[in-house]
Amino acid sequence: MATKEQNEEKNLEIGKVITKSELFIEKNQKTIIIVVAAILFIVVAFFGLRKWYFQPRQERAAEEMFAAENLFDNGQYELALNGNDKYLGFVDVIDDYGCTKAGKLAKYYAGICEMQLGNYESAIKYLKSYKGKDTFTKVESVILIGDAELELGNTDAAIKQYLKAAKMEDNFVTAPTAYFKAGMTYLMNGKNSDAVDCFKKIKNYPESTEYNEVDKYIAYAEA
Repeated sequence: MATKEQNEEKNLEIGKVITKSELFIEKNQKTIIIVVAAILFIVVAFFGLRKWYFQPRQERAAEEMFAAENLFDNGQYELALNGNDKYLGFVDVIDDYGCTKAGKLAKYYAGICEMQLGNYESAIKYLKSYKGKDTFTKVESVILIGDAELELGNTDAAIKQYLKAAKMEDNFVTAPTAYFKAGMTYLMNGKNSDAVDCFKKIKNYPESTEYNEVDKYIAYAEA
């Protein structure tokens, strides 16, 4: 238990700290006011920009991209990609609204359009620049990069992308597809043991489409 002298000494120290704080505030009052005002300005500016600039741009970008998505769904990839005098294409949306969610998603669609048109290097460029947060499109973009590399004859690069995609998300939709594509590419390269390893990983996903036929590929690769 503290003595009376110890309590008085403690209270004296606290008093000194308070006094020093008061002196500091008094001495730097103008600076403190400026700093606080600057912080408040930044906060207000941030929310103001988000409400009056970024949100309207996002809405406009989504509206502009609507026509391109419809063209894409109808298989009109050239028109969806480049647009016309009436509608913006995905390239235009990227150029005009690249920082919005719609602008970022347009890169994914543009990559697929380029794939469908046989422009594989351009497809890789768009797909690599896509930084979406959606799980499926994020993984699918990596698989598509692998497909484009394969079309260009870069089998090692394709396998690298497929294995990367397989490890990004452990689900029965994208992982088995990625492992299957990697396995088939290994077979093309004559690396049967590596192919078997990939095919056997598909056995962990009984809900997948690839699961139903993977045994015959395993048997083929082991033969």
